[in-house]
Amino acid sequence: MFQRLALIGCGLMGGSFALAARQAGLVQTVCGYSRSPASAQRAHALGVVDGVAPTAADCVRGADLVLLAVPVAATESTLTGLLPALSQQALIMDVGSTKLDVVQAAHAALGERMEQFMPAHPICGKEVAGIEHADALLYRGQQVIVTPLKCHDRAKVERASQVWAALGCRVREMAPDAHDRALAAVSHFPHMMAFALMHSLMSQSEGEEFLAVAGPGFRDTTRIAAGDAHLWTDVLLANATEVIAQAKWLQSSLGELQFMLSKQDRQGVRDFIAQASKRRAAWHLGSPDEDAPGSPD
Repeated sequence: MFQRLALIGCGLMGGSFALAARQAGLVQTVCGYSRSPASAQRAHALGVVDGVAPTAADCVRGADLVLLAVPVAATESTLTGLLPALSQQALIMDVGSTKLDVVQAAHAALGERMEQFMPAHPICGKEVAGIEHADALLYRGQQVIVTPLKCHDRAKVERASQVWAALGCRVREMAPDAHDRALAAVSHFPHMMAFALMHSLMSQSEGEEFLAVAGPGFRDTTRIAAGDAHLWTDVLLANATEVIAQAKWLQSSLGELQFMLSKQDRQGVRDFIAQASKRRAAWHLGSPDEDAPGSPD
């Protein structure tokens, strides 16, 4: 489908996309660029990219597919830098975990050429970062959310969706603001809770002793707390309004449960737990029948 993929950002997500696109026969060649020259060179050494470029503009020159795999806060400056060399026919996509801020940044950088940019968010990842962990199968079977804008006609939406489908993804469309609300609830806020839970434990004088006897329940609850600090700082700050809104919902539920515990309300506590348990048991990750947008990764 494409002659040349320009990979802007040689990390886990970008590297996995490049490997998967090559494996699917989507691209002929891959050029990589990273703000860290060492990362780009490592991607080249590992065979993830065919060559590296010294600038983002050099990387996109002649490319008909561009993947932006950079921190969401770097979206505007990155797009501004590559714009002079960008082909009018190139399709640009990103993998950012937030969308409203990415869309605003892209508008500022691309202006009238905004229709070339199709915001996307693949709902997948790993606790480890870096090009060394790139995996051609990372996207297979996973959900990806594309967030079309008013400037996109149906043909452009379908073209972008076909790229993700070719990688084995299940594609869902959402508005950018709806995406950010949903992902705050099922991804961003759960990560914040996991970070806070670990922090609260280690803030206690007996924290290490408690951790020594932790079992599978604690392991499963805090698994995502091992996420990359730089990435999650960007995500939480970018979607702070929606994450704070979710925190208020949790505080309300915790307050309700705490009150029932303080009153030794056995039936109330049992009903509270049963309601949550029943809904959780009925939910299956990635089920096409579910309304939830996907994995908490």
